[in-house]
Amino acid sequence: MLLHTKPRARHLLDSVCSVIALVFLLMACVELRLCDAATVVDVYRLIQYDMSGAQFGSRLAALNHHAASMHFGQGTDLSRTVLIIPVRQLNLTFVKDFTNLINGYHVAECIAQRQPLGGLLFLLPQVLNLETKGGIGSNQLAREKELVKTLLVDLERLLIHADLPYPVYFAFENDDINSVLASIKKNDVTGQPATATTGGYKLVVSASTPKKIASPIMTNIQGWLPGLKTDGDSNQLPTIAIVASYDTFGAAPALSVGTDSNGSGVVALLEIARLFSVLYSNPKTRGRYNILFGLTSGGPYNYNGTQKWLQSFDQRLRESIDYAICLNSVGSWDNELYMHVSKPPENAYVKQIFEGLSDVAKSLGVEVGLKHKKINISNSRVAWEHEQFSRMRVTAATISELSVAPELLESTGSISDSRHFVDETAIIKSVKLVAESTARHIYGHQGKNIEIFAEDSSLAVNPSYVRSLLDLLSRTPRVAPFLSKNDPFVLALKKELADHTDEVYLQHEVHDGIFTFYEPTRAQLNIYQVASVTFDLLLLLVLGSYLIVLFSFLVITTRGLDDLISLFRRPPSRKVKTA
Repeated sequence: MLLHTKPRARHLLDSVCSVIALVFLLMACVELRLCDAATVVDVYRLIQYDMSGAQFGSRLAALNHHAASMHFGQGTDLSRTVLIIPVRQLNLTFVKDFTNLINGYHVAECIAQRQPLGGLLFLLPQVLNLETKGGIGSNQLAREKELVKTLLVDLERLLIHADLPYPVYFAFENDDINSVLASIKKNDVTGQPATATTGGYKLVVSASTPKKIASPIMTNIQGWLPGLKTDGDSNQLPTIAIVASYDTFGAAPALSVGTDSNGSGVVALLEIARLFSVLYSNPKTRGRYNILFGLTSGGPYNYNGTQKWLQSFDQRLRESIDYAICLNSVGSWDNELYMHVSKPPENAYVKQIFEGLSDVAKSLGVEVGLKHKKINISNSRVAWEHEQFSRMRVTAATISELSVAPELLESTGSISDSRHFVDETAIIKSVKLVAESTARHIYGHQGKNIEIFAEDSSLAVNPSYVRSLLDLLSRTPRVAPFLSKNDPFVLALKKELADHTDEVYLQHEVHDGIFTFYEPTRAQLNIYQVASVTFDLLLLLVLGSYLIVLFSFLVITTRGLDDLISLFRRPPSRKVKTA
């Protein structure tokens, strides 16, 4: 009797195991069915950095929370929620500096006071996408872009100076994410925000813990056009330096292209180098001045790279520099540029530079304003690049469309500083202004109405070259701590300068300032539509009932009703078995 029962029990046990396996299989299929509608979006992380030990930016990278729109109800717990905020909506919601309230929440206060959030996702209009080409366009589109730019500048200023203990990402609008956002808004408006019990959309970014960048490298690029030296002349030729900082800083390092600040300055420098290389290629037109070209790094960080570059000069070279012209943000001006200096306007070289620029400006129908600001040697803040030259007792000036110096880490390549806000005509005018005034100084034509770089000559500014360089820079993020020694962009800049100058070399220096930076800067966001817990329980109940009926039917048809009843019958006691 016992021998006959054991195979039967073993058979029933096998049946039960098979049914349990089938339950898990069906549950897995349900999960797959519920999560197969995933959307993958490229996202760009808010910068994370330390300054003098103080923490700024987003301190986390991983994300795994439900999504909500700005239509959440008052008093909603957002500690496990990612707010999706389209920048376009900020146009309607916040009139100026985020001063209006939405549903009792003040977004600026949320950020500044570190309100508990699961995360933030800002949606940028496609017009700011690095892959989107084109100028400013129609008047209506131009006004829309300017409004978005103004809002983004204010938003970035808020974000980069805040310490946020949650992930913050940027993404570009597209049809998929707009559809998801519309569905989220609909649920939020009807009072059914996404939670574990109600379901909705879940945003997932699989990222490791942010890591500190050890010993970031700054790379300076130098090119040289030697002047004409007569036989037997042992004197050092005077030198004119033309300099531009090429790196950027912004709220999202992977989007910080800085087309105007300072991509326009880099483009202007390379075109000036091309023009003078043509002049200096012929001994008959080579001037008796050396021209030194410098593309420097570390601009947003008090021009730390410029300082190290100047410190590498020997005393003879430093003393040979008559003056230096630094180019900064020259791509979006109409009628007036500014010449910023640290030495008094009465200084002979300062007067000479300013008068030379003013003479050329008149012929171009534009103006050049003079801005003097004395530097404080004891203050570590360096607002303009020429101030590093002034600290080395070298006369220098910065040419810029900006009338005042930006604050530290601001106006140095924000997300809004894209190709759409830069006019290549403004860069061409800047090139003509600087190149013409420099050439008149070299050849002794100051005050004379002589045009060296005439439009119809072989020395004319090349708009196609300017445009191609501008397009390259407007697609290339270049935050210095994230660029390696042999970064393709750095090597491309070196090659471009080497095509027009001699003795080009790279100077690599360790960034040893007060800043510390962290990776990663970009990731992929997975958006899943998940069902509610109530739905899962109901589905599980239905499946369980179905499996119980199925199991009972199989047992009855194969083993009989007695075997099914025996499964639920209380087993006999040990005394009964013994009897």
